[in-house]
Parts: sequence; C-alpha cells; structure tokens
Amino acid sequence: MLLAALGWHVLAGAREPADALRFGVLPIGGAVESKDGWAPLLADLARVIGRPVTVLSVTSYESLDQAIDRDEVDLALLSSKLALDAVTQRRMNVLALVKRHPGDADHRAILLARKDGPRNSLDDLLAHPDRWRLARGDSRSVSGFILPQVQLFLPHRIEMETRFKSEVVGTHQATALAVANGDADVATNNTTDFDRFRRQFPVEAGRLQIIWRSDPTPQAPIVVRRDLPPELQKRLRAFFVGYGREPGVRGSAQRETLKDLHASLGYIAADNKALLPAARLEYQLARQSALNARWVSEEARQAKLDRIEQAYVQQQSVLRADSR
Repeated sequence: MLLAALGWHVLAGAREPADALRFGVLPIGGAVESKDGWAPLLADLARVIGRPVTVLSVTSYESLDQAIDRDEVDLALLSSKLALDAVTQRRMNVLALVKRHPGDADHRAILLARKDGPRNSLDDLLAHPDRWRLARGDSRSVSGFILPQVQLFLPHRIEMETRFKSEVVGTHQATALAVANGDADVATNNTTDFDRFRRQFPVEAGRLQIIWRSDPTPQAPIVVRRDLPPELQKRLRAFFVGYGREPGVRGSAQRETLKDLHASLGYIAADNKALLPAARLEYQLARQSALNARWVSEEARQAKLDRIEQAYVQQQSVLRADSR
C-alpha cells in the first residue's frame, strides 16, 4: 500500500481510526526514530482534544510533501521551505513556531568535515569543489541545502548539484555519518541535529569538525489544514503554546519531551507572516541561481529575473494576508 511505503505509523492500533488527526513529521535520523520522539507529545494531544492522533513519519522531504498534496496530513512540523509551499500552494496555515533557544541564535546551518582528512578546510573546499565528495540534505531543507547554497556556495559561483566530485542526499544523521565513515568529504547539517548526533554517535562525532556556520535559520513551523474547524485549530494552537508550561509532574514530563524534540523552550503562536524570512531565502536562491546561470541572451536572463521578482511579490502578498 502507498501509505505503508511512505512510512505510516499509527500510535495506537494497527488501523487508522476514521476520526484520527494525522500528524506529519520530517525525518530526523530515520522514520521510526522520528515517530518515537513525537509519541509522548502526540499522546498528550490526543488526550486533550479527545480524538486519536496518528503520525506520518517519512524517510524524505518529498514523501511528506506528496502526502500533504494528497490531503493525507492535517497537522505537521515542517522545514520553513516545505511550510512555504504548503501555505502558498497546498491549503495549510502556520499554527506555531518551534522555540529552540533564546532568540534561536544557536540554530544554524553548518558544514562538517573530518578533522584528519586530506580535505578538511573551507578555503580548499571553495577553491577546488570538484575534488570534494558532498553529502547534503534535500533541496527543500533549509539547513541541508538552501542556506549553504545562498550564503556560501552561490556567492562563490559554486552550484551544489553540479560542482562537486560526487554527492549523496540524505537526512542530517546520514550526511554526518557519511563524512565520519569516509564516504564523503563534507556534509551539510545544522547545529541542533549535530548536537543530537554527538549524543547518539560520540565516536563518529569525534572525527568531525565544523568548518562553516550560517546566519541563524528561520524557525521551524507547525502548519495545519486551513479547512479544519476553527474551534479545533484554536484548541491545537493553545495545546502547543501551553505545552511544557504546566506546573507539577505533568509539566516536568512535558518539558523532558520538549528537550528530546530539541524544542526546549516549547512553541510560540504564529501565523503565515512567520514565513516571510523563508520566502526571502527562496527569492535569494532563485535570483542568485539565475545570475550565475548561462543564458542565450541578456534579455532572457532579465525575463527570468522579472518572473522571480513577480513570484516573490505574490508570495509576500499571500503570507501577509490575515491567516487567523
């Protein structure tokens, strides 16, 4: 079955209840690991809203994007790029944002290389990308692709998809392991997932060093189908914003769950305007790519740039519209 192929896991029982709320989550290390990490919070959510909650834990960004497009997801934690597509193209609205650190200044895209490898310096990487084997995230991943491309590689006229000796695409865990085990020379990653990697794979992490850091990334959003009943959407937002703020034993357990999800400060209420930084990044990526590309004429280049400008203006208009 297609759902099984995508990695559909039900929290309680072998079959999905008819009235279940379906939660989608991006892969961290693997589909099972992602599902297990969310199980305590989703069990609390099911208790609060009085209906079952199932989780769609997938192995790729593409699988989750396709599931959203087929209306198989009601609620999801997404990268800001996936959320941007879900809001502007796929009938979703932003509900809340992950609050990982004060100001989120510590959540950044990074590049990893081996400490003792023959290729382990940023200067050499930028001077000779064709000699390096790249392990990167999906093109919809902000830290795994978009930020390194926008802030580092394209300004040096390096296209990630074409300029390296070879490339593999995978989760942040898979890319870090590829470099640690000698299967790649450099990996895209982020500070949050690399902290998780250090705890899970201390030996392998000890072989790695960070050779580049980006500016802070946009905060990860939780999105919800906009055609869900308004009262349910209100209850969902209240649940996430209040999660981990209760006193006593229950609140302590919730705060431990948030730490495991690398959302130690919980969630903050948000609307679609929270995706404006993501739209700006997408615009910068498209514009830099167009400027670096070869064109049959300057008129063709300018026509492409004009279309990019128009698309960006349209995205901003959609995101600034009242989404509550």
